[in-house]
Formats: sequence, structure tokens, C-alpha cells
Amino acid sequence: MNEFILHRHPANPLISPKDFPVPADSVMNCGQAMYKGKTVLLCACIYRGLVNGQKTGIHVAMSDDGINFTVNPKPLCTHNPWSDDVCNYDGWVIDPRLTQIGDEYYIVRPGQGPLGPCALLEKTTDFESVEFMGCIALPPNRVPCLFPEKINGMYARLDRPMFGSGKGCGEIWISYSPDLKYWGDYKPLMRPGVVPYFDFKIGPTVPVKTKHGWLEIIHGTWNTCADTRYSLGAVLLDLEDPSKIIGRTYSWILTPQAPYELNGHVSNVCFACGCLVDEDKDEVKVYYGAADERICLATGSLSELIDACKNNL
Repeated sequence: MNEFILHRHPANPLISPKDFPVPADSVMNCGQAMYKGKTVLLCACIYRGLVNGQKTGIHVAMSDDGINFTVNPKPLCTHNPWSDDVCNYDGWVIDPRLTQIGDEYYIVRPGQGPLGPCALLEKTTDFESVEFMGCIALPPNRVPCLFPEKINGMYARLDRPMFGSGKGCGEIWISYSPDLKYWGDYKPLMRPGVVPYFDFKIGPTVPVKTKHGWLEIIHGTWNTCADTRYSLGAVLLDLEDPSKIIGRTYSWILTPQAPYELNGHVSNVCFACGCLVDEDKDEVKVYYGAADERICLATGSLSELIDACKNNL
């Protein structure tokens, strides 16, 4: 099995349906952050049957070592009735993006409805309860990713509009806000084909600040006559103006090859919602969904990843 910049942890998969404290068909696509010295994952779960009347939920998993996790059986995020009087736009609670801004942790997740996904915002300070803040993007915009600090006095995010014209159905844009609620000043950033290993769909994760730029792990698909492959790559954005790409990898940094990535609820998938960076340790950690069924970990050298981005300006 070939390895690229990211290397699979030998304990993979770290969290599988059999490990979950409630009956689960799939556990996948997790938001990730550090909280009081612990690694916290927000795990998207598709239940086996209904749990508290719901088919999906987002559960908190905590770990002291980043490998062995304890999962809360009570979901942190579940269905919110904000749109039920018109049309249920929150019936599929999955795929959270988690961003720490100050002492608060913001969760952006998709609200799925007839026109496609909108973006719903919640926040927590303790990972025991959440405050629902409303819808912050019209459909079709699937899970914008917030930057962890203001840039030039404005909040920023990477959007993921879908159903674009041409060869792709997913792109990456950037937008800005004074208050995290009202967004504008939209600008396209990246489309499928700009990086040669994603030819159909591309999407963002939560950006991480490094001294070299904003590190952005991207996910996307490569379509062949036989199948679709969902892999990971990376780009580097300018610290002062993140609408400028200052580097990118020209090969994927993780692509489905392990049995737990090739076979599952959706085969041939490595899907990330973010990453954790430790510049002092020269380490990048990516907790990712494998085959839409289990959560795994891949690690690598941060400097190697930054160099790979810089070498392809």
C-alpha cells in the first residue's frame, strides 16, 4: 500500500459502529479540536433504527491521547425545528465543521432540504450543550468552514456552493461577515480541475493558521469509468488575504487504499472536516471518515506538507 504525506495510524479504525454507545450503522466525518488538553471529535452518526425518534445525530468523543476515545451516548447536535413550519431543512444531522474562536466553539453543519443543503450554525463552550444560532447560508451551500479568527476586522469562511456549471458540481468560494450571521463579499477561490487529482467535486475543511499561511485540507472526487474516489489534498492561503492561494499540493496526500477505506457504507472514501496542527512538534493530524462508516487517523510532518504546497505555486 502506497503512502503519501499523510500516514495511517496503526490503530485504525479508531471509532467504528461496534464501538459506539448507541446502535449505529455508520460513524464518520468528524469535526476536530482541542479542548482543555483533550482531543475532541464531533462524530456524525447514522443510527441503526431510530434513537430518540431521529435517524442521525452528532456525538462528542473525548480522548487524552488522541487515540482512545470515550463517546457520549447523548448527541450534542440533533434535529432543530427552526424550519418545520414550512419545510424540514434539518432532518439529516451529519458532517460538522468545528472552529474554535476565542473560548467558544462554533459548529457549522448542513441542513438538507428540497433545494439542497443550507448551512446551520451552533456554538458551545463545554461540549455538553449547544446554542442554535440559525441558518447562515442559503441552499445550495454545503457546510461552509469558519476561519478561527477575524481577518482585517472581519470573520471569514470558505463556502462550498454546489451544482455549478461546467465539469464540476462543487466549488470553493470565500466570504466575509461582521458578526458571523450576515455574509457577503463573495469571491470564487477554487474549482475542480485546478488541482489535477480532483476533476468533479471539491470542498473545504476548517482552515488552520501556521506561520507560513492558512493550511487548508481539501477533499474532492476523481471520477473514472469504473468508480469515484474521494481523497484529500492541501492548499496554502495567504495570512492577510486568504482569497490568494500561495501554494497547493499537486498530488493527493491521502487516498483510499486500506480495506477500511475501500469497503463500507460508501466505498472508496477518505473524507476530512478539518485537521489539528502542532508547529512545535512539526505534526499535522487528520481525523477522517473512512468509507462513510468509521473514523480513522492519519498523521504527517507539517513542514513536509507546507513544502509540498510551496513547491507548486
